[in-house]
Amino acid sequence: MLIKRLLQSCSTCANNDILSNLAPKSHLIQFLAGNANRGLVGNNVLVRFNSSFSFSGGAGRDLSKIERDVDKIAERISGSSNIVVMAGAGLSTASGIPDFRSPNTGIYDNLSKFNLPYPEAIFEIEYFKNNPKPFNTWAKEFFPGVNYLPNKGHYFIKLLENEGKLTKYYTQNVDGLDRLVGFKDEGIVEAHGTFNTASCVECKKSYPVEELKEKLLQDKTPTCPDCKGNIKPDLVFFGEALPKRFFDEAEIDCLFADLLICIGTSLEVYPFAGIADAPRHDTPRLLINYDLVGSFGARPADCALLGDIEHSIDSICNKLNWNDKLKQMQTQNEEKLKIYK
Repeated sequence: MLIKRLLQSCSTCANNDILSNLAPKSHLIQFLAGNANRGLVGNNVLVRFNSSFSFSGGAGRDLSKIERDVDKIAERISGSSNIVVMAGAGLSTASGIPDFRSPNTGIYDNLSKFNLPYPEAIFEIEYFKNNPKPFNTWAKEFFPGVNYLPNKGHYFIKLLENEGKLTKYYTQNVDGLDRLVGFKDEGIVEAHGTFNTASCVECKKSYPVEELKEKLLQDKTPTCPDCKGNIKPDLVFFGEALPKRFFDEAEIDCLFADLLICIGTSLEVYPFAGIADAPRHDTPRLLINYDLVGSFGARPADCALLGDIEHSIDSICNKLNWNDKLKQMQTQNEEKLKIYK
């Protein structure tokens, strides 16, 4: 009833033919983002909802309604030509990068040395302005190309692009491994920002990213030469707006998608998680994840491969006869990365 009342209050949804074809969660994200004056959420900013809060009203997470046959899943991928992929931290765990929320091993469970008031503070903009050291220490470890390389999952998504099947790749990750694979700029949207550029958090002036990297690796705190504000990579912190391109392109890409693939995410951080519910109700959706999440299981064409993500990728590539292509791509790219490192 709450969602129904909220949607009835959303004049944008009621009067827009495109939005009227989208799922309730997508409508609701539009509604919430446009109602900062009502104290719901800031305009288009990064927010997290607890997993107990469900926009789908508990309609998802029903394995009995989900296609899990890898042969049929491979057929859907083979027959698709406008695939939208969304990925989260679970995609990069095979590269050795911990995700954020896994008990004991996740990043948030291993921040006690920083004496944070709560784990998410390390990625909150106001906290960073006053105390940049915790984030800078984390960034030193996870700066792209320093300690970690892309894994099979990244190359699988790149292979979708090479095969002419990928419309757009939306990534929640800030580890930069997607860039190391070589995605074309127009083919990837880094919804939570990038390590490729940096700027001052106060005056917004750009800052040389190589100089930032050098100082972080030397355990120095970089500051703006003009206003002395703290410098950070252009990652989206809690309390900051997502890139304009995310809002310009996500809805329309999903509207015309013939398959959505969701990889390695808890679907807890919005507005990014809203992509999962943005396609039309009858558009096939494939979840490749350790667990069933979000509203998967609530739609008639939902599919899922659960468990180890790399194993699931192997199964799909085997059915599509893509194993050799993927292995060759990975080998060649890793040789290039060794040269540039």
